[in-house]
Amino acid sequence: MKDYCIYIMVCLFLGWNVIYSQSQNNALKFNLKGRVEVRSTGQPISGVSISNDMGVFVVTNALGEFEIKTRIGDQLIIEHQDIETLWYNVEKNDDVLILVEGFESSAGDRSNSPPDISIRHQQLLDSAEHYKAKDIEKSIDFVAQSIALLGKRGRRKELARSLSKLGEVYQYYKQLDLAIDNYEDALENNKTIATSLLLGRAYNLTSRFNETIGLLDPLSKVKTMPPYQSAVLYELLGDAKKGEGKTKEAIELYNRGLLIAEKNQNTSKMIDLNSKLADSYSIDNQAMEAEAYYRNSLELAVQSAPKRALQEKEKVADFYNTKSRFNEEINMRKSSLQELKRLNAPNVGLKKLELGDTITSQRINYKIANAYISQDKYNEAIPFLEKSIVEADSDDDLVVQKDATRKLSEVYKVKGDFTKALETYQTYVALVDSLYVRKEQEISRASRFNREIANAQNRLTGLEQERELSKSKYDLALTEQELVKESNKRQQLVIYSLIFGLLLTLLAAFFFYRSNQQQKLANNLLALKSLRSQMNPHFIFNALNSVNNFISKSDERSANRYLSDFSKLMRSVLENSEEDFIPLEKELQQLELYIKLEHSRFEDKFDYQITVDETVQVSKFQIPPMLLQPYIENAIWHGLRYREEKGELLVDVKENSEDSIVISIIDNGIGRKKSAEIKTQNQKKQKSKGMGIIQKRVAILNDMYTDKVDIKISDLQENGTGTKVLFILKREK
Repeated sequence: MKDYCIYIMVCLFLGWNVIYSQSQNNALKFNLKGRVEVRSTGQPISGVSISNDMGVFVVTNALGEFEIKTRIGDQLIIEHQDIETLWYNVEKNDDVLILVEGFESSAGDRSNSPPDISIRHQQLLDSAEHYKAKDIEKSIDFVAQSIALLGKRGRRKELARSLSKLGEVYQYYKQLDLAIDNYEDALENNKTIATSLLLGRAYNLTSRFNETIGLLDPLSKVKTMPPYQSAVLYELLGDAKKGEGKTKEAIELYNRGLLIAEKNQNTSKMIDLNSKLADSYSIDNQAMEAEAYYRNSLELAVQSAPKRALQEKEKVADFYNTKSRFNEEINMRKSSLQELKRLNAPNVGLKKLELGDTITSQRINYKIANAYISQDKYNEAIPFLEKSIVEADSDDDLVVQKDATRKLSEVYKVKGDFTKALETYQTYVALVDSLYVRKEQEISRASRFNREIANAQNRLTGLEQERELSKSKYDLALTEQELVKESNKRQQLVIYSLIFGLLLTLLAAFFFYRSNQQQKLANNLLALKSLRSQMNPHFIFNALNSVNNFISKSDERSANRYLSDFSKLMRSVLENSEEDFIPLEKELQQLELYIKLEHSRFEDKFDYQITVDETVQVSKFQIPPMLLQPYIENAIWHGLRYREEKGELLVDVKENSEDSIVISIIDNGIGRKKSAEIKTQNQKKQKSKGMGIIQKRVAILNDMYTDKVDIKISDLQENGTGTKVLFILKREK
């Protein structure tokens, strides 16, 4: 009952806000008068459609005049079948004159009548495409107008085009689940090759390769498909096969697509397919074939477009890197730097964003430095690392700046310049902290963006439901007219209408339930990211305390050795920080490195042993990263550290059942009860932050993946000494 009261209060509050905002908006609206005519002759143009951001739509009269309700800041869209679409920004409440170039009136009297719904519908979709990359809210609003324009009519083809365009908007902003839903709805209304290809690409981006093949494979039998679409079809099928690990089948499909592209001289597809063939051969370790296709794609790209050529150069350089052909890689990347410098010149006019996030000067310099380091040419690597750091700082690219700084610290360490190595590493740690802050900001922005997207989708879902209900009412009105003539069928028709209405209600309830489930999943994912971002700073803080302990003892050799191992551990932690689950093998390697670090501090306090049963297939199990480490930390710091004699820490992995394993963490320390007794008053007031985060993560992951992880903690001995922690980990089916 309390929930219903809250719901009613929220509705009243929102209703009041809507009424208030509408009253404010109405106060700002005014009637704008204008005229559309040909610039060269002054001839008025009738039948021109004028619309604005509020969805108001008018048509010019025989004198080319119009009057539209609008606001300051709105953008008028001027559209006619015989002129290019124009946009006019409303800056003041004055009559406007819109002059048109190159107008030629069509035959007949079509220009004197309002445009057909199909024309107006396409104009709205064109506007949605125009705003797609500029303003997602406006783009979605134009799609909504195109759906509303269809009214009570069936017009399933037009509805399918609207839903397909909405899918493209969502896909542009990487909202792939929403894009797939709308593509699928579009295909239900009208099956087209273009929409099927868009859906297949979205399936591939979400690794739903089997669904891609099931959708697109039947299209390969269509004989009348345009050549470009045929090439795209085989490319997408090849991507799906490669995603499934079937590279030979992928190569065959890519070759079929390439043959079509070459026959029709489609250069862009020829570049794409040559490049993907090279990738496939590289995966199969067929270096000669891979290099030949990379050379083809690069030659075509150089002839086609500078941006595309730069992308292919970097792909070829990456290929050289995988084959340890470092000199060729370095030469290729230096060539890329020269080309990038030319493309970024002001007179070229190419925006930096158009080159992509991965093709930047700082990233290329960083990769050149790595190639030198792989050849032990540290002096040659240092200038490129320093340049990468400076350019990354200039571009506010914290990721590259962090990686380059860490690599520079390692180079100084190898060269024996430990002072610079330590200074550079301290800079690296500061950059990591800044990166964590930025990650939290990005998570917050992503959450806000997802809420806006969800609201927009809910509006469109409601609009579609209203359209369906309007159509239902329209059909019911026709039925009532027939009932006048056929009174004996009245009752039967009423029953059918009620059943139809009930089905619509159930359908609306289903869509509402599905929307809630998607929102719950999105919230869980955001919560997991937030908890992981809290876990890593907590772990780094504890580990840095250990480093500080060596430094405070002036044990420089141990501190350097500890820093080296700690950097390896931190690299592993950062690489896995964005994942919900990682292979168990990686977690055990990371755990062993952590225990080794702690053992170097408390060597006289405990020995340790990590054992994995031979019957356990470690590669088939996944585990949340950093799950075991807080329990190991508790065993060492609160159990083994306080023993008078040397203790023992055991980590054991055994088979529990056919689909699960048990991971045991056993220590013969002083036990939980005695550890709690010797804590200070300040320690008693504080809960273990790491343990709290672990419990929250496990709760969310078990909710998402159906009780994947189970944790049990007990005393080792009856007298309360020692602690035993059991993790039961289920295999993903």
